[in-house]
Amino acid sequence: MSTDYNYDEQGQFFPFFVLTISGLVTLPLTYSLLKPNKGLENTAPRISSDFKSKNADVVEGQKRKHRRQERKVKRFFTVLLGYAVMGWMIYLIIVTARVTPKIWDPYDILQISRSASEKDIKNHYKRLSLKYHPDKIRPDPALNETVESVSERFVEISKAYKALTDEEVRNNYIQYGHPDGKQSFSIGIALPKFIVTEGNGKYVLLVYGSLLGVLLPYLVGTWWYGTQRMTREKVLVASAGNLFREYEENLSEGGVIGALSSGEEFRSLLGGEKGERGSGKIERKILAGSDSEKLFTILAPADRQKLEDLDDGLRRKVLSLLWAYLGRVELEDPTLNYEKYEVAPVALSLNESFAAIALAFGNTMPILSAYRTSQNIIQAIPPGSSPLLQLPHFTPEIAQAVEGESAKLHLTVQQFMHIHEQKRRELATGPRLLSNSQYESAVSVAKQLPSLQVEKAFFKVMGERFITPGSLVQFVVKARVVPPGSSNVPEVNEIDLEDVDPDEGDLDALLGRKPAKRSKAPAEGDSKGSASDNEKLVQPPLAFGPYLARDHSPRWHLFLADGKQGKLAVPPFTFTTFERPLFNNQGEPTYAIQTFKMQFQAPPQPGQYTFVMHLVCDSYVGMDSKREVTLVVDDMARAEQIDAEDEISEPDEDSLAGQMNALKTGGLAGPTPTRPRRTRDASSEEESGTEDEDEDEATDTDTDTDTDED
Repeated sequence: MSTDYNYDEQGQFFPFFVLTISGLVTLPLTYSLLKPNKGLENTAPRISSDFKSKNADVVEGQKRKHRRQERKVKRFFTVLLGYAVMGWMIYLIIVTARVTPKIWDPYDILQISRSASEKDIKNHYKRLSLKYHPDKIRPDPALNETVESVSERFVEISKAYKALTDEEVRNNYIQYGHPDGKQSFSIGIALPKFIVTEGNGKYVLLVYGSLLGVLLPYLVGTWWYGTQRMTREKVLVASAGNLFREYEENLSEGGVIGALSSGEEFRSLLGGEKGERGSGKIERKILAGSDSEKLFTILAPADRQKLEDLDDGLRRKVLSLLWAYLGRVELEDPTLNYEKYEVAPVALSLNESFAAIALAFGNTMPILSAYRTSQNIIQAIPPGSSPLLQLPHFTPEIAQAVEGESAKLHLTVQQFMHIHEQKRRELATGPRLLSNSQYESAVSVAKQLPSLQVEKAFFKVMGERFITPGSLVQFVVKARVVPPGSSNVPEVNEIDLEDVDPDEGDLDALLGRKPAKRSKAPAEGDSKGSASDNEKLVQPPLAFGPYLARDHSPRWHLFLADGKQGKLAVPPFTFTTFERPLFNNQGEPTYAIQTFKMQFQAPPQPGQYTFVMHLVCDSYVGMDSKREVTLVVDDMARAEQIDAEDEISEPDEDSLAGQMNALKTGGLAGPTPTRPRRTRDASSEEESGTEDEDEDEATDTDTDTDTDED
């Protein structure tokens, strides 16, 4: 027995090999390419507005460029090339003539049916012997027959006959597939023979060396380096290190913007020929400003000093571009204007990394500064400016005219929309102010902003009446979206403010995948529907940011802080979706109560613990909520004593003890009232984590100009 290795000389199997390899690469890439992107920015609705900023074409162009990058053009062309190769291989498979090895079959050689009996086989063999025996037949030259071919044919007939009649030969055929026993076999290699022919070996080695020694290490190294050079927030590790070094405990929004300019991403974005070109022109614009821009304070003195102290020319240009973007300064240079809108999305990504660093340190002021810097970047508003600049067509002059020149505090969008319609129109429209159409456009956008209004906030322990030391506490916030300018806002249904514990077997509710079902039916007229009708989470509209060259879905951050020490008490819970619809089919607000929960462990000692609740939206200025909440932790022994007292009830009237009690008290037999259980009202100070009823309680909405909370 021998083994024969042969190559695919006719190239009949090579297309199958190439088709398989290209299919293993192309098909998974096709799936990843066609798989719909379920990111928040790709599935959220949009705020309806026809407003276009002065450089809207630049902003839209950068958005399209970013979307093209997300589509991964390289992957698309790789898939296209893969299908071209697969098509070519399929064509070669169809047109290439293939030689199939013939299986040795005694019935086919004897040309007899498989159902023939042994007697029929013997008779048929005798007839073939008379016809094909070498002594009885002569080679036919017309058929290219020779003496050897005639003899070989009769030998095959004899082997086939013995394979069907001789016991030993038949066993060989059954076991090895041939009457002579185990045969030598051939292994085909799906490579054309020209690859291994003499003289081509050096080229084959060169190809293998390039693939295994250069390309493969390069691909693996690129993948590994790419995973190690980026943080979880998708910024460079070097940038995160720079932000870490820029961190300070009392950092304001302006300080955060200065820290963001240290990102290494800007070097690849503005490096090379762009470099520091135009840096001086940008600085003159933002430091001096025109007469119309003097009302629009862009840089605070500390931020101005920070810019002037920078020695790194590229970083100084980046910081100048960021301030020019926030101040909406026209740079009168197409390239500089393009760069101005290009650096803002990068700074927004870097700000997420800085927020993570600030959370690790746990100081409240930098955390709030990071969240508010996100608001400033998305809305293109400098820190401390009027929130009215978020509305279309509003300029610093118009905002000042609406607020009044002597006003010390800025109006929020909510406060502006609460002004009577006639007076509001008089303040905002007129010569050098808004036209009627521009005013209608601004009001239309304001009425679509998702302003989240907290209705109730409290602490609880699931399934318990009291909060005891070390227990797992839930901080529950009941809120609803009330867009600015909403009229006829309905009163809150008290049933919606309840927080029902899920049933024992309701794992989805226990794990927070859906809200628990209420035991009570909604009050008459409540059109919000039950929780089961709204299990699909609802996304708010994309942030209205006409100056940001990215789409951004709003995010809300809920956390508890220690107001006295200025430290983070409970890390933020971030949510991006709601459990109930915000608007109905007609585009009107539903005012549905939304429930948000965060869990933490109660303090180890009984007492009253006062926290400051912060609810911050990262996309809109002046829509943050802040209030004090008190966590009451009861002593374990006291809680058990109250529970034991509540379990003691008066004796039943039909029992002997009940009759004796009636005679003793001189009362008539009848229903004996039971002692009411001690309950805690949700709005009282005894409630674990309720709002204080003091007159001087902090308001729900906090503007950017309020710095007391920091």
